[in-house]
Amino acid sequence: MALCVTDTERALACRDGKAAMNLKLISIFVIFFTSVVGISLPVLLARLFQGKPVHDKAILLIKCFAAGVILSTSLVHVLPDAFDALSDCQVSSRHPWKDFPFSGLVTLIGVLTALLVDLTATSHVENHQQGHNRDGGYAAVGTSEELGSVCKKIVDVEIQHAEQEKEAEELMKMKQRLVSQVLEIGIIFHSVIIGVTLGMSQNQCTIRTLVAALSFHQIFEGMGLGGCIAQAGFSLGTTAYMSFMFSVTTPMGILLGMIVFSITGYDDTSPNALILEGLLGSLSSGILIYMALVDLIALDFFHNKLMSGQPFLKKVSFIALLLGSTTMSILALWA
Repeated sequence: MALCVTDTERALACRDGKAAMNLKLISIFVIFFTSVVGISLPVLLARLFQGKPVHDKAILLIKCFAAGVILSTSLVHVLPDAFDALSDCQVSSRHPWKDFPFSGLVTLIGVLTALLVDLTATSHVENHQQGHNRDGGYAAVGTSEELGSVCKKIVDVEIQHAEQEKEAEELMKMKQRLVSQVLEIGIIFHSVIIGVTLGMSQNQCTIRTLVAALSFHQIFEGMGLGGCIAQAGFSLGTTAYMSFMFSVTTPMGILLGMIVFSITGYDDTSPNALILEGLLGSLSSGILIYMALVDLIALDFFHNKLMSGQPFLKKVSFIALLLGSTTMSILALWA
């Protein structure tokens, strides 16, 4: 308990409700602007390169950078914060929080939830393909009179195969869109937690540091999500809607945190706030870990046709992945 008392005394020196309120109002506009910039950059770059020979490679590199950002976000930012929240002495001294590692359990639930969504979507895609494949096949050759019909059948099958390849590409696009949507859900959880925590805080020293750090955080996280949205090929309206939702989530979280504090008096150090932060953080971390490793990194490095027989592209893609994860990890020094 001595550690809790020491931390509380240190925090009281920086507590100033009026100064904190002014900083939070400024942060709403600053974070909204940086979020818009971050998520718009890869989307605009993708549209700029559209129709050009380097379009697919540019999208691939943007997505690899995005995968690094999202993996680092989940492992370096979200998960440690969730563990810290549930390990705080105000929470860990209570039952049942001191009896079981709930952070790890809820992270596991997040991973399995993302897997269940992925399996459901994949099963739907496979059933759709099998339904079209049942009509295909070659007829048995009998007498010479059947030769003409067999040749026609072969031509029909070849046409059908071409149509199936086109359908497979469309279904892959459907999968990429689902990945982008689930990814945004995980990021929105994380953004709400950040916003509410900032909105409930009355510590002007913490807020001042967080506003600067979160501005860069939102730029790189927005680039991560924007890269996935760009590759999924959404319509302009859907792209604008998803970009808008990402941009307003953290500012709305800040407003929500300010409202919660004004009604309940809870700040970001209260036990209930720490428990909520820890559980939601663990859940979003599990979702983001799964999406980054399985649906982004594994899919691009092991199942992407562009990577086949192009060692240089693989190296550049890995450098993009490393750059994204390193950049986001460095931001953990401040936020």
